[in-house]
Parts: sequence; C-alpha cells; structure tokens
Amino acid sequence: MDKYNNRETIKHSSFLSTFFNTTRDGKRVFSYRMKRWILVISIHLLFFLSFHIDIQILEGTLNGSRFLGFHLIDIFTTMQLFLATHEVPVNIIIGSATILIFYLLVGGRSYCAWVCPYGLLSEMGEKWHNTLVEKKIIKERKFDHRIRHIFWAVFLILSFVSGYLVFETFNVIGILSRMIAYGWSLAFLWVAAVFTIEVFYSRRAWCTYICPIGTTYGYIGKLSALRIEWNDNCDHCMVCHDVCFENQVLEITKAKYDKQREEKRITREYITGADCTLCGRCIDVCHTDALNFDFRLKSLV
Repeated sequence: MDKYNNRETIKHSSFLSTFFNTTRDGKRVFSYRMKRWILVISIHLLFFLSFHIDIQILEGTLNGSRFLGFHLIDIFTTMQLFLATHEVPVNIIIGSATILIFYLLVGGRSYCAWVCPYGLLSEMGEKWHNTLVEKKIIKERKFDHRIRHIFWAVFLILSFVSGYLVFETFNVIGILSRMIAYGWSLAFLWVAAVFTIEVFYSRRAWCTYICPIGTTYGYIGKLSALRIEWNDNCDHCMVCHDVCFENQVLEITKAKYDKQREEKRITREYITGADCTLCGRCIDVCHTDALNFDFRLKSLV
C-alpha cells in the first residue's frame, strides 16, 4: 500500500497489497498485517512441530500449552473450568497468571490479532464479504457489538450449571488450534459454517459479536500498557474507520472532538477502548502518521 499517495480504503486496496507498505522515501516494507500473519503462522507451526516431531518448544494448543516448559493457560478456559468443577489446579493458576501479566503489558485483545488462527481466516472472509457488499450481491448487516458481553456471561453460566466447558463445543479457535496441532477433525465443518456466515451475512461476526475469549482479553486491554496513540496530525479523513472492524474504538479521530481538545490543549490521546485488537491496520493506512503504537509505561522505565 502507498498510503502517502492514496487513500487505502478497503474498497480501493487489493488484499495482497495490504501486506506491504511504501514509506515516505519510497521503500517497500512489511505492513503490520504481514507481521501479524508471520507471527500467527509461526506460533501454530511451533504447535504442529512440537507434536509431530517432538521439538518441545510450544506444546499443546491455545487452550493450554507449555512454552519451553512454562505453563500457559487461556484465561477464559480457566474461568470455565473453575465454574464447572469448582477447583483450579496450581499449574493452571500459574499458567493463567502468566498469560494475564503478559497481556496486561502487550494489550488485551492483541490476542485476537496476533495469536488467534481464526483471525487470519476471518480477514480473508472480510475481504470477500466487502467485495460482495460493494457489488450489491449481499447486504451489510451490523448489530450492537455489546451483545458480546451477553454471550460471555451465558457461556460462563452454562459451565456453572452443567459442569462442562460448554463453549469449547462451539469454540472455532479451539477447534482450529487442535486441528493444526493434532490433525483433521470433522469439527472443522463448524469452523467452515461460521466462516460462511461471515462472508455472506455479517462481516467478522464471530470476532465482533460472539467470541468470549476476545471479550475476556478486551477487559484486560482496558488496563494494558501497550496502546495505539492518536496525535493532532490527524486530518479526520476517516480511512482508519473504514479498515477497522471494531471502529467504535476510533471515535477520537472524528473532527467533532477537536474543539474539546483545543480547550484542554490535548495533542495526544490514547485509544483505550476494550475492543481494540491492536492489529495496526489503522496505522498502516494513516497518511498523516497520526496513529502509532505507544507503551504507556515508558516514562516509568
């Protein structure tokens, strides 16, 4: 993408072009999307190799794993387990605490953009969905994103009353992670069904409205140290809104807030919305460099 000479909206950018950026001096570099894809693929390649050739680097799946012998446990899985069995083994407490501390530093829902394997499929489906909408083959359907909090509570309640981790029956992330690590499963048909819904019915529906894992990391993200920072170079072109599937977090980029900021002499502001996945897509398309990653605790280091 050449954001300094073009408006790199979803409609005006090919999917492959989004993996590279052109700098101000004309150099071609990896975009944040490319960096994310490399990291996600690398993580799951390690899962695959650790099981199939026993390299013992990253063993298990995203629900529960060991990295170089250290336990890592998904926080929502731990919550389900506690509500279902009313006990949590020490190794799971340690693994969950490790994950909690890590995401408090690097940003809660960064899990969705930088770790989750379904996110890559969903991004491809998003492009197909937008193409179909543009050609008026299907309609754009949006719902209140806050419904995800209801799903989050419902799945926890189901674990409590049933004694089972009910969500794991439907968890496309867990299904895909196990399939990558251990091999093909018929459960992948459910992943394909969710993907089809996202392509033909509602853009990134699983991530936006349902997934309680992303919701859990979003709660953590409100306090996390790594955030996207806005500065007053912004000319309010709104291209960042176009490419962000959780664009409610980018309300501060709207021109209507300028008067308030001028009165308070605010020139920089953090995007602190829990729904931000820190995917960097807004940074990739911002032609004024008004959006960048920033570590909120750097003044203390």
